[in-house]
Amino acid sequence: MSTLTRKGAATRARIVEAAADLILARGVGGTSLDDIRAGTATSKSQLFHYFPGGKGELVGAIASFQSSRVLAAQEPFLSTLDSWAAWQGWRDAVVAHYGSQPHWGCPIGALVSELVATDRELATDVAVHMDEWRGQLEAGVRRMQSAGLIRADADAEQLALSTFASLHGGLLLMHMMQSVAPLEAALDGALAALRSHA
Repeated sequence: MSTLTRKGAATRARIVEAAADLILARGVGGTSLDDIRAGTATSKSQLFHYFPGGKGELVGAIASFQSSRVLAAQEPFLSTLDSWAAWQGWRDAVVAHYGSQPHWGCPIGALVSELVATDRELATDVAVHMDEWRGQLEAGVRRMQSAGLIRADADAEQLALSTFASLHGGLLLMHMMQSVAPLEAALDGALAALRSHA
């Protein structure tokens, strides 16, 4: 949509943000285009003007929006992760972000989880955002290795995957228990595991 005017881009962004909240609350399957039209005060023609690919295109835009919001909440730590203080700062930023959200859990993970059963192609597209996030953690582990803070013989890919799995396991239990405590415990355990490779 690079040809949109500034006003058009703002309208599209407004639709994405409002639809993101609806889908987070109800799920992709539980949110129809009519629901989105009503929730965003958008006509059918206007909705298809901004999203000619229909609901799938809108869900893809929502995934990008949610990913940007989630990753931005982890800065300035996520893009550096070159010291134990940075990893602790990242942990605290993740807890602060998810603890402040009106819905428990991860919006990107929730999208992928639902779409895997209903639209594998779209699920694959959305999962790219998860891969980017995991890749940032792996880059952080490698920076720690370059700085001599994590052993050079440690498997950076495996450590990043373990940390990412702990994070999302904590988010799943956080959603189930309606408490930030499982996320805190999962991240503390993940950092302890990382430190064991110092």
